[in-house]
Amino acid sequence: MIQISNLHKSFKKNHVLKGIDLDIDAGGIYAILGPNGSGKTTMIKSILGMIIPDEGNLKVDGEDIHKQFAYRQKLNYLPQIADFPGNLKVNELIRMIIDLREQTANHEPLLETFGLNPYLEQKLSTLSGGSAQKVNLVLTFMFDNPIYILDEPTTGLDPNALIQFKGLLRKERDKGKTILITTHIMSFVDEVADEIIYLLEGRIGFKGSIDKLLAIYESEDIEHAIADMAKNMIDA
Repeated sequence: MIQISNLHKSFKKNHVLKGIDLDIDAGGIYAILGPNGSGKTTMIKSILGMIIPDEGNLKVDGEDIHKQFAYRQKLNYLPQIADFPGNLKVNELIRMIIDLREQTANHEPLLETFGLNPYLEQKLSTLSGGSAQKVNLVLTFMFDNPIYILDEPTTGLDPNALIQFKGLLRKERDKGKTILITTHIMSFVDEVADEIIYLLEGRIGFKGSIDKLLAIYESEDIEHAIADMAKNMIDA
């Protein structure tokens, strides 16, 4: 589904991505982990076409995405910050996004799932952070596309919304969708991720299942296993 080979990106003297090679198969939830500055955001933005790599190749669904734009219609992206025009109402924003994407949307069930129907006539500037994040989720999942890229999607979600969101992730995964998630919440990763992709200093340190990670580092939890892996990568 997504193939990355020898991907490099620098910003002035800061070499952020250092020859990343990565294959992500269709179907599954992939947690992209790593400390701040590890290259996660740069890699994600390269997939989205928001950053042009200095070197390397990147394919989505078998097609080279260099200087291409049509492939983005296969992607649903949830940004970390729900930064919406404050003067718009919730229902106005939904209609605007549908018009911009020119794709069939199925937002009514999502509005019901996240309890947003009472807020449809409310201006976005008046929403709480958690409600804004629920709107963010509706805008992302209302289009039936094969790839989802979610940047810190649990931010601001209350316990009930988090339960609904995890159920939604599993439902989309079971439909064969490919879901990439960046997060710092290891308990969330442990519950939903099929595989972990760990970046450190612009390189892939690990790709595989949680069970494989725990076995390699003889650990009972993800946090300690990742800490041991990071230490080994730094010492190498």
